[in-house]
Amino acid sequence: MSQHFDIVIVGSGAGGATLAQRLAPTGKSILILERGEHLPREADNWSPKAVFIDNKYRTQEQWYDSRDKPFHPNCHYWVGGNTSFYGAALMRLREGDFHETLHKGGVSPAWPIDYQDLKPYYAEAETLWKVHGARGVDPAEAPGDPPYAYPAIPNDPGIERLKTHLETQGWRPFSLPLGVDRDEAHPLTTACIKCKTCGGYPCLLKAKCDARSRAVEPILAYPNVTLLTGRKAVRLDTDPTGKTITAVITESAQGEETWTGDIVVIAAGAVNTAVLLLASRNAAHPNGLANGSDQVGRNYVFHTLTAMISLTLEPLDASFPKTLAVNDFYWKDPRGGFDFPMGHIQLLEYMSGQTLEGQIAQYLPPALAPGFAFNAIAQRLLSFLVISEDLPDPNNRVRLSADGRICVDYVHNNLEGHERLVGVLQSALDGFVSHSHPISQHHLEFSSLLPLYGTAHQAGTVRFGVDPQSSVLDPWCKAHELDNLYVVDSGFFVTSAAVNPTLTIVANAMRVGDHLKERLMGRG
Repeated sequence: MSQHFDIVIVGSGAGGATLAQRLAPTGKSILILERGEHLPREADNWSPKAVFIDNKYRTQEQWYDSRDKPFHPNCHYWVGGNTSFYGAALMRLREGDFHETLHKGGVSPAWPIDYQDLKPYYAEAETLWKVHGARGVDPAEAPGDPPYAYPAIPNDPGIERLKTHLETQGWRPFSLPLGVDRDEAHPLTTACIKCKTCGGYPCLLKAKCDARSRAVEPILAYPNVTLLTGRKAVRLDTDPTGKTITAVITESAQGEETWTGDIVVIAAGAVNTAVLLLASRNAAHPNGLANGSDQVGRNYVFHTLTAMISLTLEPLDASFPKTLAVNDFYWKDPRGGFDFPMGHIQLLEYMSGQTLEGQIAQYLPPALAPGFAFNAIAQRLLSFLVISEDLPDPNNRVRLSADGRICVDYVHNNLEGHERLVGVLQSALDGFVSHSHPISQHHLEFSSLLPLYGTAHQAGTVRFGVDPQSSVLDPWCKAHELDNLYVVDSGFFVTSAAVNPTLTIVANAMRVGDHLKERLMGRG
């Protein structure tokens, strides 16, 4: 097998897989290097004990926080990346998210592209990833967007009751856009069965639309596409001028290997992409590859997140609750008194007793822990995720220690809007949940979020922009300082906004793919 390719892509998650899929029909030789293996299809895919208690599929590597305390990141190194374990919420950034926005805690800077640049790719990505949703209900969505190709997933009866409860308070809850292969009209033959093992689990039926099922597997039959698993990229070499990547060095069971490509694309995830660039320093790039701006690893964002766990007053008929969201407070409090962005609310997945035990038991009162082994409370459990924008800060960064450890330095910011939104939601649930139960009185503390949720929405370590002094990539996601290096994971994000990032990663990879088509054909 030749070790030289037209395009070498490091990582097979949402960005890398989508780019490969975009370029596969060109006939150009494409190599995808994935550090993980193919995810096995087995009964444990649906086991809460295997997934959440034993962490069977999660990496065991350690990262370190700003206090030099080790933690296991919520990362999954498999073909398809983390998308096989995500919750399938696929939302567009709001149109205003691309513009400079004043928050109570500071300024969210503008992107070098705007909503219109991604709009056609958002539509294409929604169709390819079978996003089910409904336009015209979300108060924060851009006007004039076309209808979803797939209808919204209906609410279970208990979630419909919650929707009515929120509407009586003047809220406008809408259907959370979900990427699942569900045909509501044919329940006996549809791939998605709306099971209790969606978010956090790999889908045994491959009915959750992820990079594995929607991008990688459809292109493996192309003779010009090669996927190699078990290859961890550890270094990028350049020519003496430092202008061109000449080799990708990987470690594998076969030892160190060298791969070359006319174009090299990194899509290893915001943290690992920054680590790879920092580990590739050489005489031409003494501070790390593409790091003349000293921005590689900086401006790390991952959302300010609070998981609210409550017990409803009545049993909740909802085995698939993650179908509802709220954006009334996305830009400000519509009731007045706070004219700054607050964030987004969405329902979380069904949580069994073992899910709770594995996910959040260490953060709840110890007296509750024995009950987590049982599912008695699951029928009355209601779980929300409150998402707010954290602002990019150059001191919030990914770095390598002298001995090669991955370190994530982070201090939370812009908290007032988030805390207000958590309080608003708690008040809104009066009459629907029991605030007297210890679970309902508790929400996860901010200081606990990094090891638990800190990598799910990671972004921003190699942000793109027009100015090489303040960004790592240009608007086409090419490194300012190298002529053949691109990045298409969430590292390119300038800001996190306050919605899930996956759809934007996919749409941008399609956009960059079209740019690379032109370049590969000698027209760009």
